[in-house]
Order: sequence, then C-alpha cells, then structure tokens
Amino acid sequence: MSAEEPLFRVVRGTPTAEELAALVGVLTSRSVPTAAPSLTTPSTWARSARPASATPRPGPNAWRTSGRPR
Repeated sequence: MSAEEPLFRVVRGTPTAEELAALVGVLTSRSVPTAAPSLTTPSTWARSARPASATPRPGPNAWRTSGRPR
C-alpha cells in the first residue's frame, strides 16, 4: 500500500468531521495491543491464600496441612 492510498473510505452517507474523528479514534484504539498484566508479583489477596510454608511440618494437625494444595 502506498502512502497516498487512504486507510479506509466512506462508501455511503456523508459523515461530519466529528464522526470521522470518532471513527478514526475507535479504529486506532482497537489496533493498539494492550499490555498484559504482570504475572511476576502476586497480589496481596493471592498471597493470603497461600500457606506460610510449602512443606508441612510434623506436629499436631500435620495431617490436615499435608492435604492442602501448595
């Protein structure tokens, strides 16, 4: 595509300058990829659901903690 060719064209109707500006804004916003949320740092809410230790320790109620997901 050359620089002189339009990116889009209106085939019906006569849009105003404001309508064309709105269309360009929508098309531009849809074409820009959004950044994915960072997955490296868990949120406080997610950390609160995790056990303090990854391995269960022997002692009272150790059998309960051994069955919890890690």
